[in-house]
Amino acid sequence: MSENGGAEAQRAGDIEIARDTQRVAVSVLGGGLRSYEVAGRPLVDGFPAGERPTSGRGQVLAPWPNRIENGSYEFDGKRLQLPLTEPEHGNAIHGLVRGAEWNVVDREADRVLLEYVLEPQPGYPFSLGIRVEYLLSDAGLTVHTTARNLGAEPCPYGSGQHPYLTLGTPTVDRLRLRVPARSVLLSDERGLPVGTEPVDDTEYDFRAGRTIGATVLDNGFTSLERDADGRARVRLDDPDTGSGVTLWVDEGYSYLMVFSGDPLPDVARRSIAVEPMTCPPNAFRTHDSLIVLEPGESTTASWGITHER
Repeated sequence: MSENGGAEAQRAGDIEIARDTQRVAVSVLGGGLRSYEVAGRPLVDGFPAGERPTSGRGQVLAPWPNRIENGSYEFDGKRLQLPLTEPEHGNAIHGLVRGAEWNVVDREADRVLLEYVLEPQPGYPFSLGIRVEYLLSDAGLTVHTTARNLGAEPCPYGSGQHPYLTLGTPTVDRLRLRVPARSVLLSDERGLPVGTEPVDDTEYDFRAGRTIGATVLDNGFTSLERDADGRARVRLDDPDTGSGVTLWVDEGYSYLMVFSGDPLPDVARRSIAVEPMTCPPNAFRTHDSLIVLEPGESTTASWGITHER
């Protein structure tokens, strides 16, 4: 795509790509996934063009996903303090790029590549280049997220994304959900993990797939069971229509946050968030699965959505 074409797309605030019956819209504000539909059927519970996403819809979560307790952490011998972006719980939440204007680096009919350079700032005095590529193929949508340390010192990093899956039902209660995870994270009232336990014999065991029913979900899952290709696949099915949607993650993502949106009036269980995460909540403090990028080093993780019917 020409430079002028990229500028026009940015001014519009929305980038659209397509392949056959698949349509994707990406928001330049925050670089997130606004919508994904196949043959006119939405698979992502998105938000209208030109509006800001609510409830984290589709947003890119970097340089950390989920929460950091008190917004403070230690790294390389320094104590750092982030703004408390979840003040009601005293946490810093979902990173620093959700409200940023991203640049369109490259665009084709079925692919778009966005970039944002995160400059040093209070609480995160590091320079990080982040690229997110959205790509459509016959298999569905693939999202590659790459971060590179542009600074002269090591930097902490984690990432995630926040899509809500939908099959068009009024609620997700009668849908079947499969989450291939052997362990679930237990959280306190602030949304911070306090422990991990096996899913065996608990309401969080979705390994074989079962009806969601009244189960309230706002939990991280890990110890993911992967297929021969290294991908872990979450499946949402409608038993009445036979339709379904699958969200997969590659080995770059070791955690999945699954959220039924009960406390959010604009979600209210009409869709379910399945959030790929490279690390668990609070990783900047615990260093659990935290990525440390050396100067010039980069890391990439990929996830995607496939569809049936």
